[in-house]
Amino acid sequence: MSEGSGPLHAFTGFHGRTREGLTAFSRRGMLKTGVAGIAGLTLPGLLRLRAEAAQSGRAMGGQKSVILLWMAGGPSHIDTLDPKPDQPQNKRGPFGTIPTTLSGVHVCEHLPKYAKLTDKLTIIRSMDCRGSNHQPNTVMQTGFRAAAPRVNREGAMYPAMGSLVGKLRGANDPTLPPYVVLNHRDRTHFAWGGWLGKHHDPFVGDNVNRLLQLPGGLSMERVRERRALSQQIESIQRNLDQQGNMSALDEFGQRAYDLLLGNKAKKAWDVSNEPQKIIDAYGKHPWAQKALLARRLVESGVSFVTIDLSNHSSSGTWDTHGDKFPPYGGIVSGLKPLLPVFDHLYTTLIRDLDQRGLLDEVLVIAMGEFGRTPTMGTQGSPDGRNHWPQVMSMTLAGGGFRHGQVIGASDRDGGQPAERPVTPGDLSATIYHHFGVPLDTTFTDFKSLPRTIVENGTPLKELI
Repeated sequence: MSEGSGPLHAFTGFHGRTREGLTAFSRRGMLKTGVAGIAGLTLPGLLRLRAEAAQSGRAMGGQKSVILLWMAGGPSHIDTLDPKPDQPQNKRGPFGTIPTTLSGVHVCEHLPKYAKLTDKLTIIRSMDCRGSNHQPNTVMQTGFRAAAPRVNREGAMYPAMGSLVGKLRGANDPTLPPYVVLNHRDRTHFAWGGWLGKHHDPFVGDNVNRLLQLPGGLSMERVRERRALSQQIESIQRNLDQQGNMSALDEFGQRAYDLLLGNKAKKAWDVSNEPQKIIDAYGKHPWAQKALLARRLVESGVSFVTIDLSNHSSSGTWDTHGDKFPPYGGIVSGLKPLLPVFDHLYTTLIRDLDQRGLLDEVLVIAMGEFGRTPTMGTQGSPDGRNHWPQVMSMTLAGGGFRHGQVIGASDRDGGQPAERPVTPGDLSATIYHHFGVPLDTTFTDFKSLPRTIVENGTPLKELI
């Protein structure tokens, strides 16, 4: 919340008419710009980057991917994954606890499906996220404490882990973007390309399926005619090009057209192709539908998908300051409606990946930007908790790692890491290890200065 005139909610900076990043164009915009323009300026760039990575030896093998469930606003660790039942009421909060499949480990009573699946999960209870904040949500999505624009004017320039994966490794299928964000409601909820450049921004994947459905009046035959005309023009230009650059453009443009005229992208984004029992298993909630779409995208070849778990119909985000701060509310009115939805979509996604034989390849991460205060009451509201970057909890699943464990612990009241502190750098190092990206890899900023991809971190040895 901001200081001064009154509280701001998480969507204050949202500009609904402003296109950010590689946003999917509307059908009208597609016609206005032209198929050739879209194909020539977006997808070919992605394809070219993938080819460059391969030629430089940066392309990594395997079909590894990440799905990040971003719990925007900062979920209370005490009221979810790290309960403190022995503390006074104003500290432990209003929820009871339930046992999990892990001996001696309890979680919030509103996560019953999660509790039954903990043999496939790793809970981290000692995440040291000092320096992290939201609006923008950058520290935990980049792995750099300095990625904090509120205190560092260069903070917004640190690239998202998904952007670095896209640059260093590319997509598992070169006809698809490497990094996709879903449920894009506010630009500040995501980290972007930063120093890597706009071409490494995430691809905003909402409503892409509609983009790939040609509108009335534009037939495939017309697309093919425009393609032929474009090829004729490029042929003339190529004859004048002594360096062969147009040949390269033609290659990538050709592959972009292949995507539009083919079925790969259409199938990836078309959730209706799923068996009805799978659609029913995920359910109708928008978050769950995005989770199903994310599974389809990584299965098709996208390397990194981030879903913003905000804009819930009952509660805006996980930023539960109290009932005096609608639409978010406090722990009961704000957090409680979110937990059953998360409980269902998260466990459904894990089981679905497992049943499809994908869980060893896909690392699923659920986290927000920080935890919440160990004592109830914030900004004049007795039922909420304030921001608390000193410690938070998060969950990892899949990726071929060892699971069925808890890493670290917070202290008695959940205020500080007490055992095995885990840093943002440790998390990013674990993610890059998952992808096979060397941890000593560097990238250059806008001043051509080298920067390492990992800040003071090592892969979590408990997982490997």
